[in-house]
Amino acid sequence: MNKAKVKSMTNLNTDTATFGAGCFWCVEAVFQQLDGVLKVTSGYSGGHVANPTYEQVCSKQTGHVEVAQIIYDPQKITFDELLEVFWKTHDPTTLNQQGNDHGPQYRSVVFYQNNEQKKLATDYKVALDKSGAWPNPIVTTIEPLKNFYVAEDYHQNYFNANADQMYCRYVIQPKLEKFEKVFKDKLKKSKSL
Repeated sequence: MNKAKVKSMTNLNTDTATFGAGCFWCVEAVFQQLDGVLKVTSGYSGGHVANPTYEQVCSKQTGHVEVAQIIYDPQKITFDELLEVFWKTHDPTTLNQQGNDHGPQYRSVVFYQNNEQKKLATDYKVALDKSGAWPNPIVTTIEPLKNFYVAEDYHQNYFNANADQMYCRYVIQPKLEKFEKVFKDKLKKSKSL
């Protein structure tokens, strides 16, 4: 690799977004496909237990939400564009539920990293609610990111590693097919992450 390429990679300006929109396997699979997204990590945020396990989060006693933490290049994709994908790829009107997944760990939430993200998320939510795009009010919360714990290794890159698993075939794959049609202009040329 030439020195210029190495230098440009080390000077890359990145930012972070953290979203809860149901099962983190689905959220991860969607955001991995976006041009400008460099890394997506499944994890847990918003709870009161340090370093929770998946089993603890599923017990509904830790306060954590399954989230995807997204590292992105703001020169290629903006936080506003990430918000658009977030709002359009899940139902922000169902409390503690996405599809057949029920429980507080599946709630819809934007965990903001700074005041700019808070303002953008709040403004987007207000505009979307006023638009009448959803017949019911939006229940998505917008909260400061206080913690993020990386989920167990077997949750990472889940769809890509388990595409033949039933949940992947019947829940994630149809969601990705719809997503790819709506956001085809924002997809990576190569689908590897």
